[in-house]
Amino acid sequence: MKWLSKAFKKLSLILVLFGLVAFTGCEGTESREQVDDTVEELSGKKNIERFIQMKEDINQIQEQQADRFKQLDNTKG
Repeated sequence: MKWLSKAFKKLSLILVLFGLVAFTGCEGTESREQVDDTVEELSGKKNIERFIQMKEDINQIQEQQADRFKQLDNTKG
Protein backbone atom coordinates (compact mmCIF):
# COMPACT_ATOMS: atom_id res chain seq x y z
CA MET A 1 0.00 0.00 0.00
CA LYS A 2 2.95 2.33 0.60
CA TRP A 3 4.01 2.04 -3.04
CA LEU A 4 0.57 3.27 -4.10
CA SER A 5 0.77 6.38 -1.92
CA LYS A 6 4.33 7.11 -3.15
CA ALA A 7 3.26 6.69 -6.77
CA PHE A 8 0.27 8.98 -6.23
CA LYS A 9 2.47 11.67 -4.65
CA LYS A 10 4.91 11.54 -7.55
CA LEU A 11 2.11 11.54 -10.10
CA SER A 12 0.40 14.51 -8.49
CA LEU A 13 3.71 16.41 -8.38
CA ILE A 14 4.30 15.67 -12.07
CA LEU A 15 0.78 16.81 -12.96
CA VAL A 16 1.22 20.06 -11.01
CA LEU A 17 4.55 20.78 -12.70
CA PHE A 18 3.10 20.00 -16.11
CA GLY A 19 0.19 22.36 -15.43
CA LEU A 20 2.53 25.16 -14.40
CA VAL A 21 4.64 24.71 -17.52
CA ALA A 22 1.53 24.67 -19.70
CA PHE A 23 0.16 27.91 -18.24
CA THR A 24 3.45 29.82 -18.16
CA GLY A 25 4.07 29.14 -21.85
CA CYS A 26 1.03 31.09 -23.06
CA GLU A 27 1.44 32.70 -26.47
CA GLY A 28 -0.56 35.88 -25.89
CA THR A 29 1.78 37.86 -23.68
CA GLU A 30 3.54 41.01 -24.81
CA SER A 31 6.91 39.79 -23.63
CA ARG A 32 6.53 36.65 -25.75
CA GLU A 33 5.79 38.83 -28.80
CA GLN A 34 8.87 40.93 -28.08
CA VAL A 35 11.03 37.83 -27.76
CA ASP A 36 9.66 36.42 -31.03
CA ASP A 37 10.25 39.77 -32.73
CA THR A 38 13.85 39.91 -31.49
CA VAL A 39 14.52 36.33 -32.57
CA GLU A 40 13.13 37.05 -36.05
CA GLU A 41 15.31 40.15 -36.31
CA LEU A 42 18.46 38.36 -35.21
CA SER A 43 17.84 35.32 -37.40
CA GLY A 44 17.41 37.49 -40.48
CA LYS A 45 13.81 36.51 -41.13
CA LYS A 46 12.66 40.13 -41.07
CA ASN A 47 15.31 41.13 -43.60
CA ILE A 48 14.24 38.33 -45.92
CA GLU A 49 10.62 39.44 -45.62
CA ARG A 50 11.66 43.04 -46.42
CA PHE A 51 13.63 41.89 -49.48
CA ILE A 52 10.69 39.82 -50.72
CA GLN A 53 8.35 42.79 -50.28
CA MET A 54 10.83 45.06 -52.04
CA LYS A 55 11.09 42.61 -54.94
CA GLU A 56 7.29 42.47 -55.23
CA ASP A 57 7.12 46.28 -55.20
CA ILE A 58 9.77 46.54 -57.93
CA ASN A 59 7.92 43.99 -60.08
CA GLN A 60 4.68 45.94 -59.65
CA ILE A 61 6.41 49.21 -60.61
CA GLN A 62 7.92 47.56 -63.68
CA GLU A 63 4.50 46.28 -64.75
CA GLN A 64 3.03 49.77 -64.29
CA GLN A 65 5.83 51.28 -66.38
CA ALA A 66 5.31 48.68 -69.11
CA ASP A 67 1.58 49.50 -69.19
CA ARG A 68 2.35 53.22 -69.45
CA PHE A 69 4.74 52.63 -72.38
CA LYS A 70 2.08 50.53 -74.11
CA GLN A 71 -0.44 53.30 -73.67
CA LEU A 72 2.02 55.84 -75.07
CA ASP A 73 2.68 53.63 -78.09
CA ASN A 74 -1.06 53.20 -78.69
CA THR A 75 -1.70 56.97 -78.57
CA LYS A 76 1.19 57.70 -80.97
CA GLY A 77 0.26 55.04 -83.50
